[in-house]
Amino acid sequence: MLFWIKLQADSFLGVVKLSVVIVNYNVRYFLEQCLSSVYLAVDHMAQHRPQEQIEVFVVDNNSVDDSNEMVMRRFPQAILIANKENVGFSRANNQAMRLAKGEFVLLLNPDTVVQETTFLKVVSFMDAHPDAGGLGVHMVDGNGKFLPESKRGLPTPAVSFYKIFGISRIFKRSARFNRYHLGHLSPHQTHEIEILSGAFMMMRKSVLDRIGLLDEAFFMYGEDIDLSWRIVQAGYKNYYFHDTSIIHYKGESTKKGSLNYVYVFYNAMVIFAQKHFSKENARIFSWLINGAIWLRAAVAVGVRFIKGMALPFLDVAVLLMVWELARFAYASTRDKIYNDALVFPLFLLFSIIWAIVVYFGGGYDRPYRPARIVKPVLIGTAIMLTVYSLLPEDMRFSRALMVIGMFLAFAVFAMHRYVLERIAGSKVQPNEVTGIVGLADEIERVQKMFIRQAGTESVIAIAPDSSLERLRDYITINKMGRLVFCARDISSSQIIGLMTAISDLEIEMKIAPPESMFMIGSNSIDKSGDIAIVDVNSITLPQNKRIKALMDILMVGASVIMWPLFAWFIPRPWQWLANCWSVLIWRKTWVGPDARLIATEKMPRVQLKQAIIHPSMAMVGEDINMDTLVKINTLYIKDYSPLRDLQLWWKCRRYWGNASV
Repeated sequence: MLFWIKLQADSFLGVVKLSVVIVNYNVRYFLEQCLSSVYLAVDHMAQHRPQEQIEVFVVDNNSVDDSNEMVMRRFPQAILIANKENVGFSRANNQAMRLAKGEFVLLLNPDTVVQETTFLKVVSFMDAHPDAGGLGVHMVDGNGKFLPESKRGLPTPAVSFYKIFGISRIFKRSARFNRYHLGHLSPHQTHEIEILSGAFMMMRKSVLDRIGLLDEAFFMYGEDIDLSWRIVQAGYKNYYFHDTSIIHYKGESTKKGSLNYVYVFYNAMVIFAQKHFSKENARIFSWLINGAIWLRAAVAVGVRFIKGMALPFLDVAVLLMVWELARFAYASTRDKIYNDALVFPLFLLFSIIWAIVVYFGGGYDRPYRPARIVKPVLIGTAIMLTVYSLLPEDMRFSRALMVIGMFLAFAVFAMHRYVLERIAGSKVQPNEVTGIVGLADEIERVQKMFIRQAGTESVIAIAPDSSLERLRDYITINKMGRLVFCARDISSSQIIGLMTAISDLEIEMKIAPPESMFMIGSNSIDKSGDIAIVDVNSITLPQNKRIKALMDILMVGASVIMWPLFAWFIPRPWQWLANCWSVLIWRKTWVGPDARLIATEKMPRVQLKQAIIHPSMAMVGEDINMDTLVKINTLYIKDYSPLRDLQLWWKCRRYWGNASV
């Protein structure tokens, strides 16, 4: 195993009371915010207990997002362990715990934010309870909602069965059916529990010296359950401590729709069962897990299909029905008889074409807006009239019916979206009004950098010392869709407290770190707990992603047609064909920002496929410095245009045979 360690001077003014261990893997912006909150908590601890020190370890599992550089530059007092490979969560934590000098060890996820008072409170509690081997705290997600994984029971086969098959969701407060999350215990009181969460897992170092560290057989999930249970078996108690709260962006709900998560997490449970249960119970547990994986897979595929195709199917069905009615009405006024074997299939084909064009035009994106179907329907009509004009004479039934169909398409698509908006109410409304809590200069910076590019129509400034009642009034009266907290002007404790207090309002909440191009928060109020970085870049909008994918396919088609002629003039023509194949199977994109520049400080970080052509390639022969390169690529990200993609693709045709970087 290859790694190197950057250690600070070993001279401490006092005893090391707490060792904080954070394992990072490609979450640089979450890590930055986490460490900022950690060192505020360290400073608070130093003010009240100056004789006791806190050391902070960051173990990086070979990230490629400049996490290490950020830590060394912004937090030089941290102890950085930079691995040359991803050694997994357990092994990485163990690396730091073996070096830890603290009386207590805290395993902390990088996607968390702690309060300024958190360390002082948890250390004081552990000092007052010598029987405590481990401690967890009250956790909320990015929208202030309590995370039930803050307190958990031992996942026996029966407990796991109730959780896996959803029975615990039905009986949330049952001591029997929801023992996994100890639903019968109030989250507003401190309790003795069995299992701690690995997101915030504080333990007594002397207990770890006795029972051992994390079991490295667990690569990512399950190690916290195993270690928690070993603490209990050793005769110590684990506690859920309610008197401090932290934000945990990921939560358990983050990846519950991911089949890979289900597989990895539940198989970690099998390892736990084989280690701690009898052979018979472990076998039952294994069968249960395999059944759960197949069930979740079937449900996930079914739900994804229904959600994705329900509205398009409905659009096509209703449009086809009203178009048929219009045909009969029109035919009766003209004394015409249309051939059903000809007209109906064409009506069906044209209805599907309209639905496809509306899809690529963003007509199925939430929030559903009638205005989004105008241009796609017109484009679809143009496509169909072109197709219609190319049909043989005996297959052209009526141009008038085509025009009638266009107006019917407008009516059907708009009606469905109007109904959906009325039914779903505020949940499908765009974030037209955004509140920003902070001082005037920081509000101006956040508004300029994030909000305007996100398409928000109205911004309301809120003073950081506003009362809870006043904040709630701001939100309800102005019907806000998003609330942004400026971390420079309001403490973590205040942010977490306010998030929790207004979590019932179903508003999207974000935190804007100082001097940062990114906001951190939950991706949507419908997916509480998800990790997200606000997409202020138009290239990341759903409709632009689809348009870009369509442009890639069109460019592949053009390349195939032109290849026999241009192969004589384009360098590396066979690589050009290979690039076409890579684009076709979604591994690459023709045009995109330079991935090497995205890792820099000034570039927005977006997740896109590898690009064959970069915007800066169009400026060959010009003297371009690094700042100019960053600006060119950033402008491409923020102001995406499919026409610009086409222009760059053609202008940089000499690079069609390049290997993407």
